[in-house]
Amino acid sequence: MIAKLTKKIGLLVVLLAFGLSAQAQDIHFSQFYLSPLNLNPAMTGVMNCNGRISGNYRNQWGSILRSKAFSTFSVSYDQKIPVGRSDYFGAGITMWRDQAGSLKFGTMQAKLSGSYSKKMGGYRKKAHYFVVGAEVGYAQRSVDFQKALWGTQHDGNGGFDPTAASYENWGRDQFGFLDAGAGIMWFSVFDEMSNFHIGGSYSHVNRANVSFNDESSVPLYSKISAHLGGEFMMSERIGLGPKAVAFFQGPSMEINSGTNVKFILGDNKFFYQAVQFGIWARIANKLEKKTHMDALILTTRFDYDQFSIGFSYDINTSALKTATNSNGAFEFSLAYKICGPERRGVYCPHF
Repeated sequence: MIAKLTKKIGLLVVLLAFGLSAQAQDIHFSQFYLSPLNLNPAMTGVMNCNGRISGNYRNQWGSILRSKAFSTFSVSYDQKIPVGRSDYFGAGITMWRDQAGSLKFGTMQAKLSGSYSKKMGGYRKKAHYFVVGAEVGYAQRSVDFQKALWGTQHDGNGGFDPTAASYENWGRDQFGFLDAGAGIMWFSVFDEMSNFHIGGSYSHVNRANVSFNDESSVPLYSKISAHLGGEFMMSERIGLGPKAVAFFQGPSMEINSGTNVKFILGDNKFFYQAVQFGIWARIANKLEKKTHMDALILTTRFDYDQFSIGFSYDINTSALKTATNSNGAFEFSLAYKICGPERRGVYCPHF
């Protein structure tokens, strides 16, 4: 009787844990501006060139979780397609994977996104655009329950038998679901180096069931994202790139804001070179709804012609800093724009 009760309590704890995990926030990057298709489908195809390849990697809590840390990979490609005299279509594809913990709890998704950019005013190199976008994808979640520790593996006298029967039939240890979202954005370009944008998106509109238990339903929380930013030259060689993003998903909230300072290098008119340094702050809420400063983020970025390489490091400032020694996450980003001949020279924001 005690063994059965212990097993049921263990199942309940694991069920609760995965119910909470399913409702947690989506993946996020400190360098969100270098992962535009994960931020807002309306950013698809919004670029100064014809095509763009973006890659991101994030490793979080490695100082305490070691090899079981949260690891996130993402890669995307999007294309700008001219329409008529001034408008554009955007088409893109994104794939990402996130995995964490001893049970290798992971999510993998592939999605297609599209956008339409409508010119609202201005002229060739100074204009205002309104953009609408949408995305649809397929995601898969998985977990290795056989790596879990169960109450039945304890003999009640302080001993532990890892070979004791422990795996319970949950119905599924992996499953897939469809996912969809939409977004809008407004951007204004003032010259080749100065611009402003503001937008928002609504993700998980279909609220798919993400429960591992066949007998329960856990709808995925919808997510609202809002972002704004720009680039403004202070002199011929120095500029500022302030940006901010906010996420609201169920009971979770996160705000990330800050600025990069850009220094333009060299005098070559045919190759753009710049180095950027930035400092950002991330604010989030705790389970009891109180907000706190979660991390201070240091960033650097180097741009050479069509290449952009970014690196950031999160300094943990929450109460968890005692365990992590203030180590949060490191992140690496890479982007390459495929330019070639363009039919029109309308500028777009730099991300």
